[in-house]
Amino acid sequence: DAVIVVDNASTDHTRAVLEARTDLPLHVTHSPDNLGGAGGFHFGVRAAYDAGWDRIWLMDDDVVPAPGCLEALMAVDEDCLIAVREDLAGALVEKAAVDFDLRNPLAIRPKRATVDDTYADRASMPALVEVHNVAFEGFMARRGVVEEIGFPDPSFFIFYDDAEYAVRARRAGRRIWAVRDAVLVRQLDFNQQHDLSGWKGFYMYRNLFVVHLRHGENVLVRLKPWLITLVVVLLSPARGGRAEARNVIRAMASARGMRRLTASARPPR
Repeated sequence: DAVIVVDNASTDHTRAVLEARTDLPLHVTHSPDNLGGAGGFHFGVRAAYDAGWDRIWLMDDDVVPAPGCLEALMAVDEDCLIAVREDLAGALVEKAAVDFDLRNPLAIRPKRATVDDTYADRASMPALVEVHNVAFEGFMARRGVVEEIGFPDPSFFIFYDDAEYAVRARRAGRRIWAVRDAVLVRQLDFNQQHDLSGWKGFYMYRNLFVVHLRHGENVLVRLKPWLITLVVVLLSPARGGRAEARNVIRAMASARGMRRLTASARPPR
């Protein structure tokens, strides 16, 4: 019914491309500042909610829906859905977790198993697979979900904003389903999770810590970010050096101030 585009302070020819597409029902917002992925999704979901739409389907420029993807999602009568990603060669690359553990303090990474870990290929999946977290690449939510749990948190800037949103949805009693026949083709490889000493590493650490501080199910899990920080600093001479150590220390300090959901992400009133 509508395509809401958040042009996130692009510096290329994006504006010209959008203005030329008079054949599409585009509602374009040009942000003067780079809001990051999290800020862009927050902006887009709020625009869709304010416009009164009853379902909101999130996408970014890393993925292209295959023909029939939206039709397959709309055929499922559930509040929270994800399309299932594959790479350009057709291999299953869906990283949504089927087990996202915020109970066990010994689980360094809360994502214990993913769809593509669990199933060899798309054909071996059941029609619906329950997942515990999502990527904002093909996630669909009904309006009532936004009314109850709010908007993506723009303060995350990049990474884990989608995982945190899924935790909020599940805490509110919503189940999230991966729809096998909704095919989303990822255009890029998953290669950024190892950049822990660069600028992305700061956000990876910080936002992972925020998820634990906000949603850890016991005291030990909420203390886990401190332990991770200590271990990373101690191992930094053999890992990412001073850059990674600085990242994780800054991340822990910043995460402490983000224990509560950002005001703009709270449910609408």
